[in-house]
Amino acid sequence: MRIRVLYHDHCFDGAASAAFFSRFLEDKFYPDSEFLFTGMAHKASQLFEDSLFDGDENAIVDFKYSPNPKLTWWFDHHQSAFLSPEDAEHFRQDHSGKKLYDPSFRSCTNFIRTVVKEKFGYEADDLKELVTWADIIDGAQYASAQEAVELRAPAMQLTLVIEGSQGSETVQKIIRWMRHMTLEQIIAQPDIQELYVPMYERHIKSIDIIRNSAVNSGGVVFFDLIADKLEGYNKFIPYYLFPDSTYTVSVSNSTFRTKVSVGSNPWVTKPLKHNLATICERYGGGGHAKVGAISFEVGQVEQARAAASEITQELKG
Repeated sequence: MRIRVLYHDHCFDGAASAAFFSRFLEDKFYPDSEFLFTGMAHKASQLFEDSLFDGDENAIVDFKYSPNPKLTWWFDHHQSAFLSPEDAEHFRQDHSGKKLYDPSFRSCTNFIRTVVKEKFGYEADDLKELVTWADIIDGAQYASAQEAVELRAPAMQLTLVIEGSQGSETVQKIIRWMRHMTLEQIIAQPDIQELYVPMYERHIKSIDIIRNSAVNSGGVVFFDLIADKLEGYNKFIPYYLFPDSTYTVSVSNSTFRTKVSVGSNPWVTKPLKHNLATICERYGGGGHAKVGAISFEVGQVEQARAAASEITQELKG
């Protein structure tokens, strides 16, 4: 049996979802199957090519829905789960019991764990740590900004590698390890340590880059990383630097997109007035109520900056 699993790439919850789901499928239905993983990234022109669904079973976890007839399993928890109203209607017409959606869950990993326990009686006690950390990381359930930025826990060190590694090979290696190893065992692997050490050094430097470029005004921290060529950063750094802020808006470049990131301070005490996924959806993006993003084509820097400026002003208001 050949099983293809599409997952949200360079995301701890995406990797953990792929690990937990594939373990469930192998233990419960298809022992000794060949599992193949494909990392998916949000792009300005999101498409699901037919060639992606080349397995006997095909699944998407922690990523948008596809109406492709070869898709047999789907789990997601993002508010912005559908590319079109037609896709949403296609999902509603599905009665297989294998395509499930619930945006109330903080992590897709815990959503999968809950569903397969309730519907299929499946539990994997040795993966409780993985589920717990997926909920903490994707739901920003850290005790403080310091905890989120200082990266003392193995799970958070692993997140740095998952988010910062080039290509999908390292993430897929981690997914296969996550199926049976503890997070401490994974981060201790020599090839993972070889990646982690320089990434951690860049992480420390990124704190200074953001400190020097950020403007904190009206409760909104804004910074533009285009000139700094900083492709990714720990999204909690703005709240570590500006603990009194409520929102953050940033612009950055990567090899496949220009990105506007929008987030909210997990430690703010007053109620949030804005749904960030809804705001991002107006520009073709999406996410969750408390964190969202917009993908522009590579080189569409001015369009991204214009959107970021408008969103910044809206959040200030």
